[in-house]
Amino acid sequence: MSEVLAAAAIGYLLGSIPFGLLLTRLAGLGDIREIGSGSIGATNVLRTGSKALAALTLAFDVAKGLAAVLIGGAWSEEAALAGGAAVVIGHMFPVWLGFRGGKGVATALGVLLVIAWKVTVLAALFWLVTAAAFRYSSLAALVAAVACIVLGALLVDPARAWLIALIGLLVILRHHENIRRLLAGTESRISFGKG
Repeated sequence: MSEVLAAAAIGYLLGSIPFGLLLTRLAGLGDIREIGSGSIGATNVLRTGSKALAALTLAFDVAKGLAAVLIGGAWSEEAALAGGAAVVIGHMFPVWLGFRGGKGVATALGVLLVIAWKVTVLAALFWLVTAAAFRYSSLAALVAAVACIVLGALLVDPARAWLIALIGLLVILRHHENIRRLLAGTESRISFGKG
């Protein structure tokens, strides 16, 4: 139990590192929370016009998901799953930012790459097709989250399926404002500015 708790604590602290906010501030672009959706993730960083910073944010957010699961996995499978859950929660609700973080998509991707790569690949295809067809990152994320839940139930053992379902539901819940904007027709489309 102590290993599970340690993995969860490490995962949460890793998840709560706001790479999007740190990178945009270092680049002199101000507070990412004051533009676009107000999120600290790669999609909102892209709205600064810097594809390079958005790519770095994406890479770091994926990496912290990977790291949390691998660190926990050094102890046990239970610790790996606890670290995976905690890193996503940490990204969404970071203590340093008053528990107002990102949507968790990239960090969830990192977690899922380790615990269920087949589910990840298939869900990523859903994301790509949806994003290409509609140019809404939020809609693509929602479709991928639902796909993960269904695919997890079909392709992996119950423990990992439950974790995938938890992550998928959290991602959907964190997109509640995007869902309202999608329904109202006011959601921002993916922007491919120079940078």
